[in-house]
Amino acid sequence: MPDRVYPGPVQENAAIREAVSIHTNKIFDSCRDKDCIEDLRLYPTCESQRVIDNAVSVRAKEARLMYVNIDVEEVSFNRGFFTVDIRYFYRVHGDAFTLSNKPIEFSGLAVFDKRVILFGSEGTAKIFTSKTLLGGMDTRQLEYTNLPTAIVEAVDPIVLGMKLADVPIMNNRFDNGVSEIPDFISDVFGSELMFDNAPRRVYVTLGQFSIIRLERDTQLLMPSYDYFMPDKECLGSNEDDACTLFSKIHFPVDEFFPPDTLDAPDGYREAKSQFGK
Repeated sequence: MPDRVYPGPVQENAAIREAVSIHTNKIFDSCRDKDCIEDLRLYPTCESQRVIDNAVSVRAKEARLMYVNIDVEEVSFNRGFFTVDIRYFYRVHGDAFTLSNKPIEFSGLAVFDKRVILFGSEGTAKIFTSKTLLGGMDTRQLEYTNLPTAIVEAVDPIVLGMKLADVPIMNNRFDNGVSEIPDFISDVFGSELMFDNAPRRVYVTLGQFSIIRLERDTQLLMPSYDYFMPDKECLGSNEDDACTLFSKIHFPVDEFFPPDTLDAPDGYREAKSQFGK
């Protein structure tokens, strides 16, 4: 009897039990992006705007990616290609300094729009399933049931900088104005957001990493080895487990002794921890 096959690289002596037909999403095209979004306008809450009006300087703290809205459209002049319009919604926190130099925290919304073109192949078959859809399908869903599905994977942005401006920054391609946002986005702030032309504004510069891809439903023939039953036991939440995990953590020697050199951050985690302090 052959040894059990586990997820991961397959050994040469692993016996294939059968060929199975599976229904899955096939990736037709994908890309990765590293966007430096310079001077992105911040739309603060009402309370935050009052803080900004009295500030002499600002400092960025952090930015969180709350939601990504995605829209897919066919490219009429290039068969099989589609535009993917993406809107990122960020919640940004900062500190405002007054003449007393006591920092006061403020927050607001930042919105970033981008468009990419990817190959998504062609599909004329309309796809319907028996899954429950609350509220039913809208007109757009009924008309475009054969479009590929766009997926955006993104991490929280790195806050690269923040500035205070008494007048709008001219020739800023990221300051197009935002009038309407989804209700669930505004509900996160718990206060009304200011979208008017305030005389004093805050602009933030973000670094965003993302992966974008187009997928379609398809059927593939795959080798099957056997049903998989996990061997790993679930950890509980008792004190012994916590102490066991802590005992496996190496002593942080570098935290107790200053380093001989200081290098520029070259990784996402390192950079994110250093910017926006």
